[in-house]
Amino acid sequence: MKKKTLTILKDFLESVSPSGYEGPAANIFRDEAKGFADEVKRDRHGNTLAIVKGNSDLRVMFAGHCDEIGFLITHIDSQGYLWLDPIGGWDPQIAQGQRVQIRGKKGIVPGVIGKKPIHLMSPEDRKRVVELKNLWVDIGVANKKEAEKLVAVGDPLVLGYGMQALQGDVIAARGMDNRIGAFVVLEAARRVAASDNKAASTLYSVATVQEEIGLRGAITASFDIDAQVGIAVDVTFAGDHPGLGDAKKQVNACELGKGPVLTRGPNTHPKIFDRIVDTARKYKIPLQITAEGRSTGTDANAMQLSRSGMATALLSIPNRYMHSPSEMVDLRDVEACIELMAKVVIDLEADTDLTPF
Repeated sequence: MKKKTLTILKDFLESVSPSGYEGPAANIFRDEAKGFADEVKRDRHGNTLAIVKGNSDLRVMFAGHCDEIGFLITHIDSQGYLWLDPIGGWDPQIAQGQRVQIRGKKGIVPGVIGKKPIHLMSPEDRKRVVELKNLWVDIGVANKKEAEKLVAVGDPLVLGYGMQALQGDVIAARGMDNRIGAFVVLEAARRVAASDNKAASTLYSVATVQEEIGLRGAITASFDIDAQVGIAVDVTFAGDHPGLGDAKKQVNACELGKGPVLTRGPNTHPKIFDRIVDTARKYKIPLQITAEGRSTGTDANAMQLSRSGMATALLSIPNRYMHSPSEMVDLRDVEACIELMAKVVIDLEADTDLTPF
């Protein structure tokens, strides 16, 4: 991946943008899209659309949600400690003792999630996971007045981790779920716009909002665009690390570095599935397959059910340690997903039959 592209990815991943507070990430997406898209707009919900015009009335929607899990401040007590409510699904074992970044009135405010030291716990308490409601954030102030100069009730916060390069093409960061998917749809649209072969379809590449709290942005964006074809990009559980046991059967043992993962099942249109598989073979792009027997819990679900239905597929980036501060992906999978999606759109004919069977 080019150095400039990696810089965009780093800035994107490190933006403090949990569900409902996606502004910083959405603005990076918007500013980059302005460099290649025919039109860039933002809807009332906060979804950001990069539009690359084609030669027909066929509309294709790419969706990658740009929000992440986080917290918001619900109370500031007399001593200046901040009490929290989670945004999205948290493993309570992850949060305790972490450093955080709060989007305060005048910028980022650092803090630490506190808990009672293990030395002061009873033997029974040591065996229990501390509930999120019993954790607090300490920003190092003496009282409520000092705290309120920096933060307010409703301010969002995330764990204080940026992007870290590991070995080979592997990187780690918080918010891979699903900032990496939004990055993929941005870069795939850039590639479609730069292609010498103008696509038949008009592409709507969307950084959706509020996926982590109910697929909300995908619902409103899908209704507005009314696309005939849609591809959602998210992350999926990598099955190549210790401790999974029988869970490997559920994640189909997909691996980092072996390509993006295409889901097969009721949430995937069979002809779009076949089209993606054929395109991967044609261009020798690595691809892994997994199966899901119900709705996937991703933007693909909302897209498929919009209006009279969208012919939808789900591509995912294998991800280790999901919903932790150190989610891990392989950039080779990211690059392969970008290339595959661009090729699918460029090769898609205006008169493609979208009846499933």
